[in-house]
Amino acid sequence: MRAEQVTDPVAYHAEGPVWSDRWGGLRWVDMLAGDVLSLGADGTVRRRHVGDIAAALRPRRGGGAVIAVERGFALEDADGTLRPLEPVWSDPGVRMNEGGCDPDGRFWCGSMAYDQRPGGAALYRLDSDGAAHTMMAGVTVSNGLDWSPDGSLAYYDDTATHRIDVFDYDRDTGLTGRRPFVQFHDDGNPDGLTVDADGGVWVALYGSGAVHRYTPAGVLDAVVEVPAAQVTACTFGGPRLDQLFVTSSRENLAPGDDPLAGALFRADVGVSGLSVREFAG
Repeated sequence: MRAEQVTDPVAYHAEGPVWSDRWGGLRWVDMLAGDVLSLGADGTVRRRHVGDIAAALRPRRGGGAVIAVERGFALEDADGTLRPLEPVWSDPGVRMNEGGCDPDGRFWCGSMAYDQRPGGAALYRLDSDGAAHTMMAGVTVSNGLDWSPDGSLAYYDDTATHRIDVFDYDRDTGLTGRRPFVQFHDDGNPDGLTVDADGGVWVALYGSGAVHRYTPAGVLDAVVEVPAAQVTACTFGGPRLDQLFVTSSRENLAPGDDPLAGALFRADVGVSGLSVREFAG
């Protein structure tokens, strides 16, 4: 399968695509610009600046969004008002990177050091009351996170491990029983991921120009080729959630290299995704 181009290269480092009917479609981030992008029905792209970094976002049950910003979180109300919460840490050398909502409406997001120093980051959980908790320390590049259709499993990758892991999930105990799900070679860099309605795990492989699908048993059974090497994340969208949207980056590329880097892509992949889980706060 091959993805088709949807937009021009509108972002420097696009990440975190999310489809929500509350928003009327797709949003994603131009992370290092601190902007949230929205795709209009006519293909136009709207841009809103939310901070120095816009790392990830999810819809809120009451409208608006929860957004991971450089050192913590911000809440967008239904009327568009943006309310930054207290920073979770003070170190300017670390920023938020990627996350998602659990089946109980809590927003998990992980960080990374700007210099990608090993173990310099963590995975956090934001509860509906605005309290943030450190859930996993010693992470290097905290990246894709999503849950199985029944909510009992969570899939996660720390890109520096070149591996996707799977956890058991429970509201009270959180993520437990970490074990390898898919191991890549040293040049395989798992980035953002999403889970489809059949339990298949789709992961963007940064630097490889591809998105892979793995069965719940961890077996590769589909590849989507993307005409940009630095693919960053993927999600299901469209009225029937049967289109895979893929973001890309041109970070660290020279002018003229990889001309479609930074564009948004789309592929019809023959399966449907899950409705996005929303933040309860």
